[in-house]
Amino acid sequence: MKIIKKENLSPSFFAYQENPDEKMVKKILSEIKKDGDAAVIKYTEKFDLVKLSGLKVPSQEIKKASDKVPSLFINSCEQAADNIRIFASQQLAQVSDFELEVSPGVLVGQRVFPIPRVGIYVPGGSFPLVSSLLMGAVPALVAGVEKVIVCSPPTFNGEIHPAILAAADLLDIDEVYQIGGVQAIGAMAYGTESVPAVDKIVGPGNRFVTQAKKHVYGQVGIDLLAGPTEVMIIADDSGDPEIIAADLLSQAEHDPEAIAVLVTDSLKMGRKVKREIQNQLDELSTAKIARESLEKNGLIILVENLNQAVEIANKKAPEHLELQVEEPEAISGALKNFGSLFIGHLTCEVLGDYTSGLNHTLPTNTTARYSGGLNVLDFVKLPTTLKVSQQGFNEIGAAAATLAGIEGLAGHQKAVLRRR
Repeated sequence: MKIIKKENLSPSFFAYQENPDEKMVKKILSEIKKDGDAAVIKYTEKFDLVKLSGLKVPSQEIKKASDKVPSLFINSCEQAADNIRIFASQQLAQVSDFELEVSPGVLVGQRVFPIPRVGIYVPGGSFPLVSSLLMGAVPALVAGVEKVIVCSPPTFNGEIHPAILAAADLLDIDEVYQIGGVQAIGAMAYGTESVPAVDKIVGPGNRFVTQAKKHVYGQVGIDLLAGPTEVMIIADDSGDPEIIAADLLSQAEHDPEAIAVLVTDSLKMGRKVKREIQNQLDELSTAKIARESLEKNGLIILVENLNQAVEIANKKAPEHLELQVEEPEAISGALKNFGSLFIGHLTCEVLGDYTSGLNHTLPTNTTARYSGGLNVLDFVKLPTTLKVSQQGFNEIGAAAATLAGIEGLAGHQKAVLRRR
């Protein structure tokens, strides 16, 4: 993990990283659209090395999955789901149906409708990301989505990991399909003989999954185009090097492309964290992935003061931003661009991943400049209404006709004028 000064940062550190177009992704999606189940089975065998006899997991298999996992796991899932549900419910309470008279006789309104059908992609390659199922399904259910389906790859002994099935059962989701990768995104977008087409797809995945979501967008809605995970930690001398190193490693272990960055005004702290990372890597079962990530993307950035750290964070717009400083509230108000902000020494990012109630599907690759993470409002739509009386028409009609005329849209103008 390199230590560099702020002024030596490359402009590429702050740049949006393009995901190269994958011709293979287009080819697979095209085949799935044309051949349905046959194409899904073909590519599952090719990429996951599993020959499927059926795509849907039988409901009895989902029910039995709870017997294959520890009861402590089920209890932890329940706690996490409860907190996600509480947070999502509060978010949903911020929107409602309304009708408002903006001018005499001009009534504008808003309706709140859940999206009818949602597909949740749950990665299961290197790790069974049960938490991604909770983060997608619980807000969808709170929003009132009628049909929730789940797709996850059969990469655990030729099946979906039982922890994922047990979590689905806990949430009363009985439509689970043992497919992953591009083929899962294509199946949910276009529909096949076995997999119903959905209206929106959510959930993280590798670069191929992300590229597939990008290609099917329009046919269906998507949540966001998530790239490799990121964490930035701002720390001063009050920080604990052991904790900071552990938090950096917790992100680095996700993926060799993950980005873990420490920004500090203390060279002494930077050196301590670097040494501590090496010590902890020796005892980490995921050390190979974490080491590759840190060697490739890990940075310790030295700044003169915490105001410079804030400038770097706002420009980088990291997915996860931790404040391991003596007075976090002194700088937290100046931070504007982040997926989630973790304030104080006890507030590790991992709590946001699992049990705090926050959603961990967050913007990456600088996109927190203009967007937030997955939330309950991603599962509703807000169409509008208009009702105009004669008085209301007299209030706003002439101005509408004038604007239409200026734009050169004669049909628009006449549609107003003929009502006079």
